[in-house]
This record gives sequence, C-alpha cells and structure tokens, in this order.
Amino acid sequence: MKLFIAPPSPFARKCRIVVREKGLTDRVEELPVNPYESPAALLAVNPIAQVPALLTDDGEAILDSPVICEWLDRHGSGPVLLPVDGPERWRVKRVEGLASAVLEMGVKLVLEKRRPESERSPSWIARWIENMGRALDALEAADIAADPLDMGVITAGCAVTWLDFRHPDFDWKTGRPGLVALQAALETRESFRQTVPA
Repeated sequence: MKLFIAPPSPFARKCRIVVREKGLTDRVEELPVNPYESPAALLAVNPIAQVPALLTDDGEAILDSPVICEWLDRHGSGPVLLPVDGPERWRVKRVEGLASAVLEMGVKLVLEKRRPESERSPSWIARWIENMGRALDALEAADIAADPLDMGVITAGCAVTWLDFRHPDFDWKTGRPGLVALQAALETRESFRQTVPA
C-alpha cells in the first residue's frame, strides 16, 4: 500500500500513527509529496491533490483522513481504535470531530496568513481563532485520557501538537490542563515520537 503524506500535515500524521499502532509499517509505504505542486502520482490517487491519500494493494483510492484511519484500523492488528457501532463509537467520533474542527480552523488561518497582507480578512481570522478556542474548550471539557488509545484521542493529540508547530503564538494551554496532560502523555508514545510534524 502507498500512503501519500506531507510531513507537516496533522491529517497525514493521524494516519501515520494508526499505521504504527496497527502494526502495518511493513505493508504501508509512506510517500512524502508536496500537494501544492499537484504531483502526478498524487493526482492519480486524489484528483484534488490533498494528503493524506491511500492507495491499497487492490488499487483502491481511499481519501480523507477519518476514512483512511478507519480502513487501516479494520486491516491492522491490535486493539480497535474506532468501535464498529454503539454508543462508544459515537463518543469517539464526537471527540474526533471536535479535534478535526480545531485543525480545520487552524489550517484556514495558515492559508489566510499566506495571502498578501492586503488581501487578508481580519474578521475571518478573528472568527476562526474564536472557533478554534471554543472547540479546544469543548475538548478540555470532554476529559480525554491518553489511555485507552482511540481515534478521538489520536486526533486530539495531533491537533494540540500541530498548534504548537504552526501557531506557536496561539496560547491553547492556559486553562486547559487536561489537554496539556494529554499531549505530554501521547508524545512519549513511539507512534507519536516517530511522526512529529516537520
């Protein structure tokens, strides 16, 4: 299998962590690409040139990090990271959704800051920062523990570490001791240590 990634991408990092946690490193080749250059190999798998993108051994293209992670979860070994059904599945998906919202707001901020200063929208920037803060507050209130590991936990860990990487001026730690403790615990795991954004 081929997993197209960009090392800075938190969405790709989620998938890379799942590859390691599910014992799939010998079956998944990670291919770093620059999606902004729209390389032909990536376009052949994902026509909108976004990472991550997974090409299975059967030639199937699996897109979107939650879908890729669920596919990997079903094909690897070890503990299940996303329950198949029932209340526990929806609890995990709610946490995953909140953490993904943090990342979506953060990515919008990154892209907006890459525009010429005269083209940036202060009102949108303010809104995305407020939204990101509210999503982080909701994650803090969810009282997430590093163990047992699941897709919500992984996504939350990826989100806060990515904020340190891409938005070092954004103080997400004050008033959120639970998320600070979660990050500290997760970043000692081998799967997290091997996939630090760069």
